[in-house]
Amino acid sequence: QVQLVESGGGLVQAGGSLRLSCAASGRNFRSYTMGWFRQAPGKEREAVAAITWSRATYYADSVKGRFTISRDDVKNAAYLQMNSLKPEDTAVYYCAAAWGSSASASVGDYNYWGQGTQVTVSS
Repeated sequence: QVQLVESGGGLVQAGGSLRLSCAASGRNFRSYTMGWFRQAPGKEREAVAAITWSRATYYADSVKGRFTISRDDVKNAAYLQMNSLKPEDTAVYYCAAAWGSSASASVGDYNYWGQGTQVTVSS
């Protein structure tokens, strides 16, 4: 069992930056792939980025070059550094954990989810 708690969301102007954090509790954190997803009103939940235990990563095309995912296996935490934010990045951002070694972008591959944190980018 893994419990995930996100923090770091908020309101920022376009072009600004935010850093999301995901604190994990439970065993074998380093064995999980960690992912960040987002869901805007009226849209499906979509993958933003993922990172495996070996630091293999996945990024959605829409965030490549602007967002960076990282993890700290000592602190049982994952992070999402978001730079050059755009109004279309506005969404609830979720941290998720998947048992396995693939940097998956599929919602169905993730076993555990946080409660989400709101990110709002004003124009």
